[in-house]
Amino acid sequence: MEARSAMLMDLLSRAPGFSLKRDFYTSPAYHALDLEHIFYREWLFIGHACEVARPGDFLTVQIGDYPVIVVRGRDGAVRAFHNVCRHRGSRLCTDERGSRPRLVCPYHQWTYDLEGKLVFARDMMGDIDAAQFGLKPVACEEVAGWIFLSLAEQPRDFEPFRRMVEPYMAPHRLAEAKVAHSSTIIERGNWKLVMENNRECYHCSGNHPELCRVFSDQPTLTGGRDGMEESPEILGHWQRCEALGLPSRFRISPDLQYRVMRIPFINDAHSMTMSGEPAVKRLLADFPTARLGSMLLYHYPNSWNHLLADHALSFRVLPISPTETEVTTKWLVHKDAVEGVDYDLQALTEVWTATNDEDRRIVEENQRGILSPAYEPGPYSRLHEGAVIQFVDWYADTISGRLGGGTATIRDVA
Repeated sequence: MEARSAMLMDLLSRAPGFSLKRDFYTSPAYHALDLEHIFYREWLFIGHACEVARPGDFLTVQIGDYPVIVVRGRDGAVRAFHNVCRHRGSRLCTDERGSRPRLVCPYHQWTYDLEGKLVFARDMMGDIDAAQFGLKPVACEEVAGWIFLSLAEQPRDFEPFRRMVEPYMAPHRLAEAKVAHSSTIIERGNWKLVMENNRECYHCSGNHPELCRVFSDQPTLTGGRDGMEESPEILGHWQRCEALGLPSRFRISPDLQYRVMRIPFINDAHSMTMSGEPAVKRLLADFPTARLGSMLLYHYPNSWNHLLADHALSFRVLPISPTETEVTTKWLVHKDAVEGVDYDLQALTEVWTATNDEDRRIVEENQRGILSPAYEPGPYSRLHEGAVIQFVDWYADTISGRLGGGTATIRDVA
């Protein structure tokens, strides 16, 4: 059966509240459809404005078959382009990040300015219309220091996302932060398994001793459910944060794609450290206290984030193959914080370095089991895995609609 028809049939016949069929996690054909209809059409979190702080600063990323470059222009704007020379297609920038006054192709030295205009083609400028050979743009948006890209020819409206999340993010002044550390690992598992694993803490107490020092595994605190204000602990946290002018309450988009909220840490912790004490003496902004818990931001298909008083963490997920996923974590601190004076790098990073490695092993064992022909979809816990259900419902509805099948889910946000 042709892959599009097979996937659509699998989506429309799936049991609500159950994991997906085996092909969704293993099939090269289904993986290609995920790229085509999800990663090549949705807004994707890519990096941080502070990584391209000055004109000429750039970062590169590979999204499926598409190499992309993000660069700060001389006018101060952040733009994105396909990282493909208009001469014969060579990649322009091969480094992960750097700074250049112009973008010069290493093959034949075709040269582009920071706004993507072709300004030099040796011995050819008189033979071509340079205006027709500028770099091809990629839709690029920034919100509170986070950079998102869309490869779609007609990207979805970004403004509803901006309106929801910017008030939560802006007080942390992340556009003025800096990346203290970055880590990229390859998890030998499908990208959806990476996202599903993150979307629940049903597994946390048995697998994440470091994280569980400060982060609750109780679904009433972290599950992302309507009615969370019924918890005195979380309602009290929201009220304390709101008194400081920090939006805090749980909000989720109508299509389940993104959500935001603040949660308290347990054990009277200030930060995601082994001790629970702040990892950075210099807070991200002029907060009157470090005890703000975590501002959680999730955006499907490829990001989750923790914004704290003293530092912030971003997580970027990009698929490599049906059974390989790249996960990049970045730790952001105040732009003037000095390593060894204001923070110790090990103390800053050790909780999530350990947690990422533990999650890598979990996802890889999950993938190994699903590769077995004996695998069949199993039921999610409505109590502990409600956010996984939300993610899978979003995925199924989104890709089903783009395959022509309409909504594939009986919607239940609670």
